[in-house]
Formats: sequence, structure tokens, C-alpha cells
Amino acid sequence: MCTGYLADQIESKFGDGRAWDVSIEYSNEEMPLGTAGAVKLAKRFLAHTPEFLVLNGDSFLEVNFQSLMAFHQQHDGAVVTMAVLRVENASRYGTVHLDASGRVTGFAEKTGSEIPGIVNGGIYVFNHSVLQHIPEGPASLERDVFPRLIDQGVYAQEQDGMFIDIGTPQDYARAQQLLRFS
Repeated sequence: MCTGYLADQIESKFGDGRAWDVSIEYSNEEMPLGTAGAVKLAKRFLAHTPEFLVLNGDSFLEVNFQSLMAFHQQHDGAVVTMAVLRVENASRYGTVHLDASGRVTGFAEKTGSEIPGIVNGGIYVFNHSVLQHIPEGPASLERDVFPRLIDQGVYAQEQDGMFIDIGTPQDYARAQQLLRFS
């Protein structure tokens, strides 16, 4: 688990993962490294893993992980597969452009326009080779890495589960409410 801000609280809450019958190891950022930099820092834990999952910590998306992994493996040459979803109002997000096979053909920055679109859900399957394309130090998966990998095989599988991005007070409150009932 990649940790940075409030790492001690996260590690205290989850410990070694035994309570959930999993094993958790921590890769702690001493300074903010961004989404890509944090993954690069954790590469020592991924040395013998041909592919691995990456999940953003500030969003929630219901995903069938077996289906996502199978989709990734069915697309020979995919270096990244991302979970995406269709939203009615994409004004808060950049959008993902796909062809009919699910291959990502481009990304568009936030426009502020209240139009429907396909957005990145913050859940990815990475081939180990992706680590070679992440620079040392602070970097963003979305801005610095994914656009450069399009020609190498970035795919997306559309999801239809619940999505919460806690980047607004309303969605943060919604996540807190849902947590109380789970």
C-alpha cells in the first residue's frame, strides 16, 4: 500500500492486514510523489509480479476485478487497462476516448462543460513494463504516463458500478454516509 500524508494513521488502522486475511506491506512517500511517483517508489514490492492492480485512494468504484483482469489479458499487448465509466456530467473530470475494441485513443482535459462522457475510474491493471515508463520523482499517471503509453497499448473496460470521487464535500459526505451502512 502506497502511503504518504497521514501514513501513520493508515498503517495503524490496517496493520499487516492479518485482520482481513491479507498481507499488507507499505511503501511510504517521504515527500509527495504524485500517482506515478508513488507507484515507481513501490517497485521493489513488484519485482516478481508480471502484472498488478493500482487503485487510487481518493475514489471508489465497484469493479468486477476478475473481469477487469480477464479483459486486460485478452488484449494481447495491453500495457495498461483502466476501469472507466460513463457519467452524465463530466465537467469535473477529464474524459477518455476509446475505439470499438476498448483501446484508448486519447484523453481530453477537464472542459467545465456539463456534458456526458467516459471518465477514468482510478483503477488500473499494469504490466510490469509500465514501471520503465515512469520517471523518477514526482509524476502523474494521468498527465505524464498514460498519454505517452497510448501507442503501446492502453485499454479501458467500461464499468457500471457505483462511483464516488471524494474530491468534493458532497461526495465526501456521501462516502461517509455509505460507510456507516456497510
